[in-house]
Amino acid sequence: MVGIESGQQRQGRTGTHRTEGELRRRAGLADAAAGVAPGEADAWARAARIERFRCVIYLCGAAHTDMAAPRAECTEYAEAFGWEITDVIEEYAGLLPPHGRPGLGRAVACVNSRTAGAVLTAWRSMISPVAQEFDEVAREIERAGGFLHVKEPARGGPGGVTTGRDAS
Repeated sequence: MVGIESGQQRQGRTGTHRTEGELRRRAGLADAAAGVAPGEADAWARAARIERFRCVIYLCGAAHTDMAAPRAECTEYAEAFGWEITDVIEEYAGLLPPHGRPGLGRAVACVNSRTAGAVLTAWRSMISPVAQEFDEVAREIERAGGFLHVKEPARGGPGGVTTGRDAS
C-alpha cells in the first residue's frame, strides 16, 4: 500500500472548467478513437437510447365503485418497476364477461399495437373471477406479444402474479 509521505499531497480533481469548444474537441477525439465518423455520434446516441417498458392499467368494477385507490396502487407499482404508463382504462361493467367489455378490448389492443407490453390490473377479479375466462384473456394478451400482470391475485391477497414472459 502506498502512503502519503510528509510534504506530499494527494492529487484530487483540479478546479479547471472546460469550455464548450474544448468539450466538443474532446468528444470528437473520443468518437474518432471509437471509430465513429464525424456527424455519426448523434445517430449512435439515438440508437443507443433505451426505451422504458410500457404498460396499460386496466381497472374494472361495479357501477359506483371508487377506483381511486386501486388506480393509485397500480400507478405506484408500475413506477416502482420503472414502467411507463401509456393509458389508464377504467370500466364500470360489473359482471359482464371479459369479451363483453370494450375497455378490456382497448387494453388488449394497446398490446397488439405495441404501444404497451403489458396489461396491469389491481386484482384478478377485475379481469374475471372465473379462472377459465381469466386464462383466456391472458392467452390473448400473450398471443399479442405481451403479458397480463395482476398486482394482487385476490383482494387482500399477497404478491403479484405474472402470466406470460417475465416483466423485469
